[in-house]
Amino acid sequence: MEVKESSTRNFNKGVATLLCPVSYVMNKIGGYWKPIILYQLMSGPKRYSEIKRAIPDITEKMLIQHLKQLQADNLVIRKAEPVVPPVVTYYLSEAGESLTPVMNAMAEWAYRDNQKHAVNSNN
Repeated sequence: MEVKESSTRNFNKGVATLLCPVSYVMNKIGGYWKPIILYQLMSGPKRYSEIKRAIPDITEKMLIQHLKQLQADNLVIRKAEPVVPPVVTYYLSEAGESLTPVMNAMAEWAYRDNQKHAVNSNN
């Protein structure tokens, strides 16, 4: 079901995004795949095939869709070299790079939480 541009729900979502910084961030990097793509690009520029190889569970459609959304939100830059065959590289923009501490904090939290669960499951 598609939500109309002028719907109350769409309006409320827009207001929440403006008023709540967490809503703003989740609108940009929320979902399952976007943070994983950003995390992969933190180590440097990657070609499409390298990203796909690093995230084997993502479908072609989802990877393309999320790369386009991340580009539209100015978090990822797509650079196409005018050669045959075309060489396309993706890398973090300045805004994308500024998310590095956030992504590292998420990774550190996951590591600590996994360790805590591993210790608790051994008891």
